[in-house]
Amino acid sequence: MTLLRRGRRAAVFGFAIGLALLVVGCAAEKPKPIPLEPLKPQIAGKLVWNKRLANVGFPLSVAVNGGVFTVAANDGTVMALQADNGRELWRANAGATLSAGVGSDGRYAAVVTRDGELVSFDAGKPSWHKPLGVRVATAPLVAGERVFVLGLDRSVQAFDALDGRKLWSVQRAGDPLTLSQAGVLTTFNDTLVVGQGPRLVGLDPLRGSVRWDIAAASPRGTNEVERLADLVGPATRTIDSICMRAFQAAVTCINADRGTLVWTKNAGGTDGVSGDEQFVFGADASDRLTAWRRVTGEVAWTSDKLLHHGLSTPLSTGQTVVYGDAQGLVHWLSRDKGEALLRLPTDGSAVVSAPVVAGATMLVVTRNGGLFAFRPD
Repeated sequence: MTLLRRGRRAAVFGFAIGLALLVVGCAAEKPKPIPLEPLKPQIAGKLVWNKRLANVGFPLSVAVNGGVFTVAANDGTVMALQADNGRELWRANAGATLSAGVGSDGRYAAVVTRDGELVSFDAGKPSWHKPLGVRVATAPLVAGERVFVLGLDRSVQAFDALDGRKLWSVQRAGDPLTLSQAGVLTTFNDTLVVGQGPRLVGLDPLRGSVRWDIAAASPRGTNEVERLADLVGPATRTIDSICMRAFQAAVTCINADRGTLVWTKNAGGTDGVSGDEQFVFGADASDRLTAWRRVTGEVAWTSDKLLHHGLSTPLSTGQTVVYGDAQGLVHWLSRDKGEALLRLPTDGSAVVSAPVVAGATMLVVTRNGGLFAFRPD
């Protein structure tokens, strides 16, 4: 069985005598969203452009490089857009339905198909494709002329971005069940940072050797499902710290320079977090909002005003924190108090990825493939 939340899949992937088990729990009748309070906008903002792709039914990650957004859709379409005006720079197709994407460094872009094929593009032109032999839900990471892939079996593979040559592979033994959801795959200086189950691992990107390995969460429960505490993406990083969520278990910050744990707080929730140098922001499974102080982990504020609205992973930008919801609304809140500042609509379908920002333009993507670019004044 599967748990469908806000129209997005949060499932469990396991290996047992060749059987894949998809299970998180049985969903009861979904609670109704709490009514939204009337809002007099406290800041100005407007839609500056709008485009449409095919539907998005996988864990989309929008890549931002300079003033360019790179996006992808179910049908394999991959597209790069000028952030300030929405002008299409290039469009390509992976030739198959996607399970993960999109990663890009501005030149190379990469996605993964449902058949487990890694497909790469060079400046918008199909470049190479490689079979992975593993299911993938996390967008590939493209950095340093390499493409890194995190599999649902907690394996990490590295490929040469130019020709697709496989450079190395790291496999970590773990529990028989893993989460079928986008995980943590990022960089910190010259270290590749990956979530493998409840552990955050720093790898040498050239060789795949382990530099540090931290228990970011402590699995607890009476069975394998209850003990799932896989790290889910996206994570948030500042000068020396990376903060992330462990599925339904905790929010944790580590010092990535030293490879040490800074703090961890018990916190339910299924989606990634965002933040800045002062705060880490996230919503729990009921969409209760929390801001933790980044240095200490103390709670700065909480809010119940968007309960059961099916919130996306947030975006921290300027003096605001921004969430999309399952009704396609975009909510701007004050970062220091969580007060509602602005609310704007999209196309009525769920916002399916964390909002992203390039310069003064913020982009959200909806389930129906709507691309909506906003610019607060």
